[in-house]
Amino acid sequence: MTDGGSSSAAAKTGGSGGGGEGDQLLPIANVGRIMKKILPSNAKISKEAKETMQECASEFISFVASEASDKCNKERRKTVNGDDICWAFGTLGFDSFVQPMKRYLNKYRDYESERAVVAAATAASEATLFRHAGSDGGDDHNQDASSSDRHFKMDLAGSSSDSTTTTTLSFNVLGK
Repeated sequence: MTDGGSSSAAAKTGGSGGGGEGDQLLPIANVGRIMKKILPSNAKISKEAKETMQECASEFISFVASEASDKCNKERRKTVNGDDICWAFGTLGFDSFVQPMKRYLNKYRDYESERAVVAAATAASEATLFRHAGSDGGDDHNQDASSSDRHFKMDLAGSSSDSTTTTTLSFNVLGK
């Protein structure tokens, strides 16, 4: 009747969970992939080993996240952040995890800051400014008020790591 306890784990694969509150597990394919990266290339991993690791890793995450969440609740905050996770590691006795996680967290924050700067620079370089040349008093090229021709300028501002460049494109739109 029993099969060593692996049938309950098999019924609870994936994040959707089929049962109660404690059934939220990491995707077993991801767990297996992580395990394969660490083991020798010729090593085989049984389904039971993957399921056991899946349950252990999921329980560990829940344990640490719960402690961090309790801290946030006491401080009347709704969002658990990386510092809360680092604090929870220390509080739960995982002192050897605290410094590596803080280093990772700082690198992650630096990366996100750099990414935000690059995104802002990209947005600025892709931004175009269309304006009617007559509105700023420039480049009308002898248009009279009765002419339906229009002269437009388009400024493209781009930046690279060493300088900022501006390219101006001018064109005329002929009227009827």
